[in-house]
Amino acid sequence: MPALSRDDVAHLAGLARIDLSDAELDTMVGELGVILESVAKVQEVAADEVPPMSHPLPLANVTRPDEVRPSLTAEQALAGAPAVEEQRFSVPRILAED
Repeated sequence: MPALSRDDVAHLAGLARIDLSDAELDTMVGELGVILESVAKVQEVAADEVPPMSHPLPLANVTRPDEVRPSLTAEQALAGAPAVEEQRFSVPRILAED
């Protein structure tokens, strides 16, 4: 992979709307070069027989089935509420109507 030039980094910074000083451009040439080398190494390791994955370990869905079961009635749920309106909790308005 060809090395990045200072002009390449300046072009990328311009595309990203990042204003870099001359010293920062010089520093970024080396840092971006290391990143590109690391990505190239990872691409070498990947083989055709290794399937792409989002996690290094298999994940299992741990949710339970959605089953109807007995619960509180509306009256029981609202019994301890300080204020109730139309079978709902009534809370003070915090935003004005605009």
